[in-house]
Amino acid sequence: MAVYALTGFSLVSLLSFGYLSWDWMKPSLVADVATDPMEKSPPPTFTRPPHIIFILTDDQGYHDIGYHGSDIQTPTLDRLAAEGVKLENYYIQPICTPSRSQLITGRYQIHTGLQHSIIRPRQPNCLPLDQVTLPQKLQEAGYSTHMVGKWHLGFYKKECLPTRRGFDTFLGSLTGNVDYYTYDNCDGPDVCGYDLHEGEDVAWDQSGKYSTFLYAQRVSKILASHSPKEPIFIYVAFQAVHTPLQSPKEYIYRYRSMGNVARRKYAAMVTCMDEAVKNITWALKKYGYYDNSVIVFSTDNGGQTFSGGSNWPLRGRKGTYWEGGVRGIGFVHSPLIKRKRRTSWALVHITDWYPTLVSLARGNLSNVQGLDGYDVWPAISEGKESPRTEILHNIDPLYNHAKYGSLEDGFGIWNTAVQASIRVGEWKLLTGDPGYSDWIPPQTLTNFPGSWWNLERLTDGLRKSVWLFNITADPYERYDLSEQRPDVVRSLLMRLVHYNRTAIPVRYPAENPRAHPDFNGGAWGPWATEDEGEEWEGGRESPKSRNKKKKKCKICKLRSFFRKLNTRLMSNRI
Repeated sequence: MAVYALTGFSLVSLLSFGYLSWDWMKPSLVADVATDPMEKSPPPTFTRPPHIIFILTDDQGYHDIGYHGSDIQTPTLDRLAAEGVKLENYYIQPICTPSRSQLITGRYQIHTGLQHSIIRPRQPNCLPLDQVTLPQKLQEAGYSTHMVGKWHLGFYKKECLPTRRGFDTFLGSLTGNVDYYTYDNCDGPDVCGYDLHEGEDVAWDQSGKYSTFLYAQRVSKILASHSPKEPIFIYVAFQAVHTPLQSPKEYIYRYRSMGNVARRKYAAMVTCMDEAVKNITWALKKYGYYDNSVIVFSTDNGGQTFSGGSNWPLRGRKGTYWEGGVRGIGFVHSPLIKRKRRTSWALVHITDWYPTLVSLARGNLSNVQGLDGYDVWPAISEGKESPRTEILHNIDPLYNHAKYGSLEDGFGIWNTAVQASIRVGEWKLLTGDPGYSDWIPPQTLTNFPGSWWNLERLTDGLRKSVWLFNITADPYERYDLSEQRPDVVRSLLMRLVHYNRTAIPVRYPAENPRAHPDFNGGAWGPWATEDEGEEWEGGRESPKSRNKKKKKCKICKLRSFFRKLNTRLMSNRI
């Protein structure tokens, strides 16, 4: 009965029932935690470069952490954030590859050619090889560098792999979406392969281990084998909580009262990840790293609302340029922070971690030109003003053009059919099609007909291609001011024009059938080697190559069958 009653709701109904009246400044959700009066000792000084642990979660929604009022239990993250600095004006990108590329390079997507979509498994594409990456700069500064988790920055040739881009070691997946136990990834019907790698080799022996636990255990092992006297950088890119929705049974049982099945499984995955972070923090203390460490926690994009995630009370979801897609969960925890236990409203973007962390490591940035990020450590540690005043969320010339956009609507200087978004000061502008635009309250994420929650997009977005919001006063993007403030619209369009002049061509090549895992031993991995390059020209195979692939295909299918069977027998999963 409740389901059928809700299908008739409109946004007006949601507003009248108070669903969109969540207080942005509500103390119980994001307020400062008072400093312990007994805590009088100043923070340690930097006698040597700090150990840096960067934790990135996948598809975790803005609402899906305890201190944002969530129904999901995240005690470790809540405690770390409370004792550190919560970043409540922190921005990321709306999908996986763009956030990861901007973290690793300190540059906007338009400056790496990755401004459209993600890098797909069969594309001959990767993070441009001329980019000096964050781990490479940290290596220059004397750091040992390690990556654990999801790469998703391309792998079509070995030069693209994490171990060739600045990481001393790597354990994780190369693609964007794998099974948490079997590590299989399908990029379409019958295009499936194994994707867990140790260094540059396929880690067949790790199949059956739940990835969240596996990755946390690897971090502990790295810390145990390294000396805390030598600086270390560990990039922990959890697969959690991206689909598929899989978790050990004991975590799902905790949320058995949740009526929404997707939300229940998703919540279990978040809590499991929270415990993994607890184990990593414990290892930092056990092996002597903690007192000279900086832990950064960040999400990679907004939550996917149709797969259990929630960005409430923000508008939109993963894959959109509404706040629900680009405003992230972020905090910094460190004994080295000068002003701890507080909330920061300093404007911070994911590109800022590159110069911030290199500076903390006492690395050299003088030879790195064209960074879009800023060193925001003084803003985080001391509460100083952020050097950042604007963010280019993106300009994507390949995304479907808005039907009602035009150059005329853009004052003759910008085609508003083009998908773009920018924030300057308190103002945010969107053009083109920003993506799914509704507000979705928690617990109405699946099991409901979709027509009612599309109401706002149908009535507001059908004939529009320009939106303007005062994002400081209106963080939920309820009140479009584009018609009232054409002067601000024009000013922000000029900034888009400025950025667009600096953009490089989009890198989004056609898929190459040579990438099929059946041609690579049953696993996803580099395929464009020098030898294969001679056999693969103009999209045509040599007979010699074709025969080899046919033989491999039969073997890998058999191997895949027994591997999956063995994993299902060994794993305890739902």
